[in-house]
Amino acid sequence: MREEGVGPVSFTFTALLKACGAAIDLNLGRQVHAQTMLIGGFGSDLYVGNSLIGMYVSCGDLGSGRKVFDEMLHRDVISWTTLIVAYTKTGDMASAGDLFDGLPVKDMVAWTAMVTGFAQNGKPREALWFFERMQDARVETDEVTLASVISACAQLGASKYAKWVRDVATKSGLEPTENVVVGSAMVDMYSKCGNIEDAYMIFKGMKKRNVYTYSSMILGFAIHGLARAAMQLFGEMVETATKPNKVTFIGVLVACSHGGMVDQGKQIFSSMEERYGVVPDGDHYACMVDLLGRAGHLNEAFKLTETMPLKPHGGVWGALLGACRIHRNPDIAQIAASHLFELEPHAIGNYMVLCNIFASVGRWDDVSNVRKLVRGKGLKKNPGCSWFESEKGEIHEFFAGETKHPRSSEINKVLEDLLERLKGHGYQQILSSVAYDVSEDDKKRILMAHSEKLALAFGLLDSSENCPIRIMKNLRICEDCHSFMCGVSHIIGREIIVRDNVRFHHFNGGTCSCGNFW
Repeated sequence: MREEGVGPVSFTFTALLKACGAAIDLNLGRQVHAQTMLIGGFGSDLYVGNSLIGMYVSCGDLGSGRKVFDEMLHRDVISWTTLIVAYTKTGDMASAGDLFDGLPVKDMVAWTAMVTGFAQNGKPREALWFFERMQDARVETDEVTLASVISACAQLGASKYAKWVRDVATKSGLEPTENVVVGSAMVDMYSKCGNIEDAYMIFKGMKKRNVYTYSSMILGFAIHGLARAAMQLFGEMVETATKPNKVTFIGVLVACSHGGMVDQGKQIFSSMEERYGVVPDGDHYACMVDLLGRAGHLNEAFKLTETMPLKPHGGVWGALLGACRIHRNPDIAQIAASHLFELEPHAIGNYMVLCNIFASVGRWDDVSNVRKLVRGKGLKKNPGCSWFESEKGEIHEFFAGETKHPRSSEINKVLEDLLERLKGHGYQQILSSVAYDVSEDDKKRILMAHSEKLALAFGLLDSSENCPIRIMKNLRICEDCHSFMCGVSHIIGREIIVRDNVRFHHFNGGTCSCGNFW
């Protein structure tokens, strides 16, 4: 075209820049950018400017995209939104927020970009706050926005928000029984908010179901300890000719793992590729290592990590390390941890798990060495934190060892009373849950100040007698707290629901839904 002397128009450059972005060819894109400046009249063209931003964003050069944006004489909503979406995708929510605040007219795409960005970057509270602002601004909600909001609710695990979002969906004409995307997301949300019954009601009421709907429900049953229900639903799914995918099998294998169903898990794993055409990936091998390890087959689990056809990722070694924690095997734990320290050098949780394993068998020199390693790397331990959701939907936060809560004295009194009553039923504190070489009295004091116990005591003070106590926790529940919750559920005659970073625990009448497979 240039050789024949035909002059380009605006559309010529927008097409070329879209092609460069689609090919992720940054070098060629820069050459086209140079042509827009060499040939007069296109440097200030709005459509060319937007296409330049889109090209740079697609090629991963956000700095150049921002520079084009800053130098544009005229901008429209596409100019702003393209960059907002690109900062959110990289996790730079501060820059995205600044751009959003400067946007003269905020449309649904811009609002959705912010809500989605916060949800995808693990900031559910901010996502919900933006969605509330979006509602106040009376901006229309579509299924993409709602799916992100539902994801934020699932991360937060609060029933209050789950009910609110359900109402918004209905008012927006996105009834979960009619819309398969919204319905599937809500099944996942209610499961992760501890309302497995509501999740199943949504599932049963849906007029259409796809592989994501079934997968969400199967995983929901699995993390609530309802392994048989998960397996039964998997059978129903196959009968409906809905082809399972990789996510489906993760749910099924998690169900087998948490239910101690070793033989069934092995059969399903071996049938994945042969019967369903799904090639197992690293996550499926992690599930199998977890399944074998939890059930006490540590050597078999270790052998699987060494012989699997893929290079084990952090999830595989993490599953093996977790199994070593359950069964107190420091030797295999040390091997698993050494791989994790290479793959995830800044993940402090792996160091803490190894510390706990060494502590549980009294290897205090090894505990000290790991702690020195942590200090040398400048890593900071995530404090144990739990949330209690009141009947009014209020979220109360507690940190391990907290003494500044306005009702601390009442909370301590409740815990002392519970401890005395539990001792009368044979309960003894599991001191090996403390990874510090301190006196027995200090260990007992540390255990009683764990965040989930504080949240439980506050829940007893702040709720009616017949209401279940719902607690969310950022870390795995320790062995002593698990035993404590079991005992308390028996002596007070109430259900206690705890969501840790692995699964849900429903404590009722002195037993837990996990069957001690956690």
